[in-house]
Amino acid sequence: MLLDTASLYFRAYFGVPDSVKAPDGTPVNAVRGLLDFIDRLVKDHRPAHLVACMDADWRPQWRVELIPSYKAHRVAEEHEGGPDEEEVPDTLSPQVPVIEAVLDALGIARVGVAGYEADDVIGTFTARAEGPVDIVTGDRDLYQLVDDARDVRVLYPLKGVGMLQVTDESLLREKYGVDGSGYADLALLRGDPSDGLPGVAGVGEKTAAKLLAEFGDLAGILAAVDDPRARLTPTQRKRLTEAKPYLAVAPKVVRVAGDVPLPDVDTALPHAPRDAAALEELAVRWGLGGSLQRLLTTLAQ
Repeated sequence: MLLDTASLYFRAYFGVPDSVKAPDGTPVNAVRGLLDFIDRLVKDHRPAHLVACMDADWRPQWRVELIPSYKAHRVAEEHEGGPDEEEVPDTLSPQVPVIEAVLDALGIARVGVAGYEADDVIGTFTARAEGPVDIVTGDRDLYQLVDDARDVRVLYPLKGVGMLQVTDESLLREKYGVDGSGYADLALLRGDPSDGLPGVAGVGEKTAAKLLAEFGDLAGILAAVDDPRARLTPTQRKRLTEAKPYLAVAPKVVRVAGDVPLPDVDTALPHAPRDAAALEELAVRWGLGGSLQRLLTTLAQ
């Protein structure tokens, strides 16, 4: 089981009231909410391996160089020679180091790699996996990894993590008209304002799905643009032609990397804390109470 950790703690932050606080009055709603999420996921799905995948760089420079607008509207502060700072709610930022410390003390593998997003870490773990993989994320971009033949699914939270949409290829075909491998092409054609991806003018989700059904994939669509016999409307041909510079670089930006240099980590689900003393100190300082106790009980079982 691979967790898109930031996606989940953002959901926890907005789903759990900020009246949930540590003894010193600091909000810990994201911390406790994430622990509750992990508890429920482990209870319901019993993974043998669990990795909390992190954004070591939420806006990698190599993606920005290809599409400068990539996530540009979410930059709070630019840093020369290092990752830009993402705009996040004031009371969430201080909770992230606490989340990291708690995961480390529990012994839950936590992996982020410099120059890469959590999506890329998830993509690489998925590529290397020898058995079934469940990816837990609220980010539809990761639908591109769904692969029935390899038993790779996305568990997409609809309400907390108690109600998950189990996303396999049949669901993708039903909702979007593509399979997992086609989803990245659909996404880059359609664009995504939340990620600063312009897409192709006039091509929404339905048109993108029709083009992919007609021509197979992005390469097939681009070949059709250059083929006067291909069944494209004059407007589609014009817009796709104008979008060629974008379409030349978009696949590298939109598709998750599968070759991230992952560290050597023990991904086995822990049954007891790695550092019980540190965990106890964190529990007292941050008032993690029942959320942490429930997770510890679940892990021990």
